[in-house]
Amino acid sequence: MSKIRVAIIGCGSISKYRHIPEYAANDQVELVAFVDPIIERAQQFADEHGAKAFSDHQTMLAEVKPDAVSVCTPNYLHAPISIDAANAGAHVLVEKPMAVSDEEAAAMIAAASSNNVKLMVGHNQRFMPPHVKAKQVLQTGVLGKVLTFRTSFGHPGPEGWSVDGKGSWFFRKDEAIMGAMGDLGVHKSDLIRWMLDDEVAEVAAFIGTIDKQDTDVDDNSSCLVRMKGGAIGTLVASWTYYKGEDNTTILWCENGVMKIGTHPDDQVIVELRNGSVEKYKVGAISTNDKQESSGVIDAFVDSIATDATPAVSGEEGRKSLNVILAMFESQAKGQFVKIN
Repeated sequence: MSKIRVAIIGCGSISKYRHIPEYAANDQVELVAFVDPIIERAQQFADEHGAKAFSDHQTMLAEVKPDAVSVCTPNYLHAPISIDAANAGAHVLVEKPMAVSDEEAAAMIAAASSNNVKLMVGHNQRFMPPHVKAKQVLQTGVLGKVLTFRTSFGHPGPEGWSVDGKGSWFFRKDEAIMGAMGDLGVHKSDLIRWMLDDEVAEVAAFIGTIDKQDTDVDDNSSCLVRMKGGAIGTLVASWTYYKGEDNTTILWCENGVMKIGTHPDDQVIVELRNGSVEKYKVGAISTNDKQESSGVIDAFVDSIATDATPAVSGEEGRKSLNVILAMFESQAKGQFVKIN
């Protein structure tokens, strides 16, 4: 089978640490183009991979005609670039949040559908081994129904991660639109939907800028979540966990509790009411400090190679986006918000 010709649009840290090395390690892929408005960044990767460098995506799409693209740009560009790529006949993997409004997400899905191309959203939490194992345990029924939960994602902020440090687009509201909620909160809204096989029914949220200087995007949120199935819980996203990253989820269930990511060696711990304890060493959750394979790129490539629905479809990304948009609405209105 001929290789899938992939172009990377946006050459910042998420491309450098996740997309590019994972595509390069996949023997079904040929990296053919790199795009970044700072052409030197694109050129560096193009030189490394024998590809072409461009400063704008439209020229690249016209000249290279890639089979697929990864959209790794500031949030406000996710939708327009994804739609352009789909209209050019390319399959699209877009970073999260997939868009900055529900209207944009719907337009992306429509563009992919009308052009008969795949649209996948980079929600990597679903692929991390502890989360995969936790869902398998839930599906056995040993814990019974999930009653309450807490899911949290925090780190010291993008300044230590972004190639631009404190000058990153993450802190410019006209480009980021949303801060910690778009960076981390949407990961958790996606995770809890997927892990519980349930949809969010209603939210209430405190979202604000508490400590980051010279920015008006949110750096913290604490949110209440009610699932359609009845479970209630909290979702936390933070850019001010200055002592280190937290990516943990705890599920309190009818028959016990499951702790995910709370222990460095035993990534999933199941404690039942009958006194039994089971611990699973299944591999770490990837962090900014310790990168693990995301699983996203391989899943995207497989969906193209096998002509299958992507593991995280545009429709799924849209549902997870709508949860955090409802949380912003709750903050703005000071009231509970129901999700259709």
